[in-house]
Amino acid sequence: MPQLPHLFEPSMAAESLHTLSERVSIPVTSSSPPDLQAALSQDPWSKSGKYALGWVYFSIILLVFTIVIHLYHWMSDRIRRATYKEEVAKSSATSSPDDNYEMANLPTNSSTHMFFPRHGPISQQQQEEEETFLSFTPLNRLVAFLRYFFYRPLPVLRIRPAGFLHMRKRVISFPSPGVIFIVTAASVFVTLYCFIPQPLYYASIQFGSPPLAIRAGMLAVAMMPWIIALSMKANLVTLLTGIGHERLNVLHRWGGYICLFLSLVHTIPFYVTPVWDQGGLIVFKSYFQDQFYIYGTGIAALVPLLFLCVHSLPFLRAWMYELFVALHVPVSIVFVGMLFWHCHNYLTSWNYLWATAAIWLTSYLVRLCFLNWTNPRRMSWLIGEEASVTILPENAVKVTIPSQVKWRPGQYVYLRMPGISVFENHPFTLASLCSDDFPSEYGEQYRDMVLVFRPFGGFTRKVLNAAIDNGPNHTYRAFIDGPYGGMQRELASFDTVILFAGGSGITAIVSHLLDLIKKMRDSKAVTKQVHVVWALKRPETMEWFKEELRICREFAPPETVHCQFFVTAAKRIGPNGFPLPPPSPSRPVSDLVHGKIDKAFHGIASKRNSALIREEAAGDPEKERELRRENEDGITALPAPTFLPPPKKAHTRANKPDKLTIPSFNPKQHNANNNSFDFGFPSTPTMLQKNLMRFAFLPTANKKTGWHTEYGRPDIPFMLKGFERDFGKRTCVFVCGPPSMRVDVQSCVASMQQKVWGGGENGRQEVYLHTENYAI
Repeated sequence: MPQLPHLFEPSMAAESLHTLSERVSIPVTSSSPPDLQAALSQDPWSKSGKYALGWVYFSIILLVFTIVIHLYHWMSDRIRRATYKEEVAKSSATSSPDDNYEMANLPTNSSTHMFFPRHGPISQQQQEEEETFLSFTPLNRLVAFLRYFFYRPLPVLRIRPAGFLHMRKRVISFPSPGVIFIVTAASVFVTLYCFIPQPLYYASIQFGSPPLAIRAGMLAVAMMPWIIALSMKANLVTLLTGIGHERLNVLHRWGGYICLFLSLVHTIPFYVTPVWDQGGLIVFKSYFQDQFYIYGTGIAALVPLLFLCVHSLPFLRAWMYELFVALHVPVSIVFVGMLFWHCHNYLTSWNYLWATAAIWLTSYLVRLCFLNWTNPRRMSWLIGEEASVTILPENAVKVTIPSQVKWRPGQYVYLRMPGISVFENHPFTLASLCSDDFPSEYGEQYRDMVLVFRPFGGFTRKVLNAAIDNGPNHTYRAFIDGPYGGMQRELASFDTVILFAGGSGITAIVSHLLDLIKKMRDSKAVTKQVHVVWALKRPETMEWFKEELRICREFAPPETVHCQFFVTAAKRIGPNGFPLPPPSPSRPVSDLVHGKIDKAFHGIASKRNSALIREEAAGDPEKERELRRENEDGITALPAPTFLPPPKKAHTRANKPDKLTIPSFNPKQHNANNNSFDFGFPSTPTMLQKNLMRFAFLPTANKKTGWHTEYGRPDIPFMLKGFERDFGKRTCVFVCGPPSMRVDVQSCVASMQQKVWGGGENGRQEVYLHTENYAI
């Protein structure tokens, strides 16, 4: 086989030099060997840019599909709310007055359609026609069919190293099936697009760079604009799809891993057929004399990419989060710079890199609009806002920031407090509602931005320590970046809304709940039923949002909001001073049997039947009368809980707060306060009640208000099956809690999709699931 310098004719020397300075390829001439001509005819170098375009087309198809679904839901939700608002206005104009046609003390007084309208009965056919116009049944069924698979979660693994019984189990949670599907499809696409076209290698390195390496390299470079776009807080993808940056970030990470895979596929062929074999080194040095190492630019680009992927692994990122935040962006800038050097403007590589730089710069410029200190028309210009820090029960921290920034329910901000930590910037969910109904004492143009979180380590621990050292009257400077994220859909567009919260996950729900109740009161929401389920370790946690819960209970439309609180780690102290065991949360395996038992014994912890009372009294008339009085009092409002004094060292840095114990309620020692907020705590059960609790986890429900508290863990599958009986046409299930809670909710909602795409009862059109990241 002739050597490469002899393949060129003298007249083509200058042209070949220019060609090789722009690309690593071999031009075909009349003296080129047959193997080279055959190889280049199969996969010519000049057309290798099509592989980068292949990734662009793949991404655009996925993006367009997501945009179409988002626009369909956005339009249908707006039309539903507008139609409902018009119906309410029409009903209020034509409905009968209450005093003539309805009795004010009956439940009919709260109905939107009067039972005795002036102009005949309500047209049910017209309502069904409007519902058909607002929804496209085939698309609803297609979406439900996809949700049946994508909502179904993967199991959460809890692993403890062998021989380390004292260590806590490490929780490993997997991405959602939707993310796994997208990542798998992308991985399969790039792998097949690299390895199916032929040839993979030339017969000799003298013929040019291996085609496999060129394909992988162009695909990796084409991914860069998308990887950077998915990582930015302000990006075009969020604007078009409504998916928040925090949800796109998982695709950003997996996109980086795929890019690393392609980079390795790009690198390895150069070592399989090294350039220093078969005389290739002589040719390389004749055209690239400035290279201190043959593959120096490639190694310079691969090393920072490898570092970015390794230190973004979940367990490493959680272990050294502050270091991750400090290094990720600077190393990314170095990586993009090394790509410019390495690609040397081969083919269309620099087009994608310039697009990456443009997206990056534009996103940072747009982010200036999200900073509270960059607007010269605000008082916070260049100096930030004033913030106060309050310590709540269970060592939680509440940061209140009066601000002119506007936000939507469920959004989050990045908080920086230089007086506590200059360089740390952390995300926190906004737990307050931005509304004229909640003005700030700071001024008419201000609203209180409230952040509530548990301190663990790093910045959150520093905030707690600063509050302990400086006291409650100290103010801090707060620099805000945001708000970002939020829910794609509006809860006001659903007939039924179910909210699940675990521990501090209630912070993501409170603002949604307040906003929904406000819209329901103003007839701007189609929602008829709201169920709130909050599982918390100790009842002290309820004090975090006591005022917000009071507002929900007092101002919500009658019989629309039902709240259930589950205290999972509290101890009740009996009259003898010993702790009482909590009722068993276990239930029979058969839902049918449990349903019958629950229906037969529902409310029995508050009202006992006569036979059991006589049995417990054992023939003692005085004791029987006392038990019957307790039975009659059981249907009245339950007393407020009595707490033990908080531990003296509850807010020390070294010692953890002691576990809370709840003494039994003693009517003789209880000082009733009618103005106090009643969470519906049950009193300590008697022996009869505890015997009844063996059969089922029986709720002590307050049927009048729908607000009650249980001791134990919620049985989420059983609760959702009960809620499902009253689902409207469109239902939203919102969950923010630990992985185990999310898995239970996702599994149940995924199963419910069968009644949508299978044409279930009541014309059900949608069961939508929204999950929030527990860590934000």
